Formats: sequence, structure tokens, C-alpha cells
Amino acid sequence: MDYVSALLPPAVMAALFAGVIRVIVKTQGGANKTKEDAAVDAALARAEGARPSSGAGA
Repeated sequence: MDYVSALLPPAVMAALFAGVIRVIVKTQGGANKTKEDAAVDAALARAEGARPSSGAGA
């Protein structure tokens, strides 16, 4: 019975990890994909706009 108690925690963690991966894959895309992509694009544009230009002081 020692082998069962030794293998149980890794088996449970593997099952939970597979569940997390499945949820991540299932939530990609869908109806909100365009809205999420627009939010990311806006955040990147703000970050690019706030970045100081390189070579301006040299």
C-alpha cells in the first residue's frame, strides 16, 4: 500500500494540471475574443506611447 500513497499526490496533481490546461484551451477565442484583443492592443499602444524615444538625447 505504500506505492499507492506514493503515487496518489502526483496523480492528483497531474489530473488538476490537465483540468487547468483544458479550461485555458476552452476559454481561448469565443464571443469575447475581439473585445479582449482590442483591450490588449489598446494597452500595448499606451505602453508604446509612454515609452521615451531612444536616441533623442544622444
